[in-house]
Amino acid sequence: MTTIGSVAANFGRDLEENYRTIAHYTEIARERGVDFLVFPEAAIGGYLSSLGNHGDTAPTSRSLPPAIRLDGPEIARVQEIIGDLVVAIGFCELDDDGVSRYNAAAVLDGSRVYGTYRKVHQPLGENMSYASGGDYRVFDTPVGRVGLQICYDKAFPEAARVMALQGAEIIASLSAWPAARTATAANLQEDRWTYRFNLFDSARALDNQVFWVASNQAGTFGSLRYVGNAKIVDPGGNVLATTTLDEGLAVAEVDVAGTFAAMRAGMFHLRDRRPDVYGSLVEVSDPAEERTLASA
Repeated sequence: MTTIGSVAANFGRDLEENYRTIAHYTEIARERGVDFLVFPEAAIGGYLSSLGNHGDTAPTSRSLPPAIRLDGPEIARVQEIIGDLVVAIGFCELDDDGVSRYNAAAVLDGSRVYGTYRKVHQPLGENMSYASGGDYRVFDTPVGRVGLQICYDKAFPEAARVMALQGAEIIASLSAWPAARTATAANLQEDRWTYRFNLFDSARALDNQVFWVASNQAGTFGSLRYVGNAKIVDPGGNVLATTTLDEGLAVAEVDVAGTFAAMRAGMFHLRDRRPDVYGSLVEVSDPAEERTLASA
């Protein structure tokens, strides 16, 4: 059996406060026997304070998240805090060129970085602040084969499917997902962007028959109001545990091998695919076609 935890919490620019929050949830996770703990996108240094062509999306802005190297003191500090606990966590990664910045995530414990990911799909002007990643990979860890993706990636079925085909057993989806920017619902749990966030989580788990761990920021930062709803979803799309809007830790104990054996004995989506008819999925459309789709 494997116990999975997913965090909904607020992370801003104050690194010391971030470390205290990480330590707080790490301690709770240990008390509850968690083997794999997922923190949100940008848990080290915070996310952008706005989305769109304004605010700190401007590349010269002084309020961008701190750029962190994998071998830098910030990651080392997190490893010191978490010890032997396997953790997925988001941060702004500085490339080896010393210039390019990526919205990134890593899966690691106190002694090893098992793998890293740079966000591929960028929403609403995020490309003004970050370069984009170019691949999806799956990493062998003490808790199984883990895939990583970040926020808007979950809107693209192909992203999760690529990792499922690489043998992902658990996909960690780290987010800083806000409520809708217009016509926001009075009750954020009923907001249309909250609905999409939750629907994507269940759909991607069921599409690929994998365990799906969705973490998210909570509270507010700049103009963004985050919707929380950290959760663990089973391969049937069932939510096993969730924080809803609140900050907190969702925890579920799962039997990865047993669940896969039971669910995939009948309908196994990966086995029953028909790649021979999916060719159009990987065709690159020309700009004219993209404009037609955007205006449809």
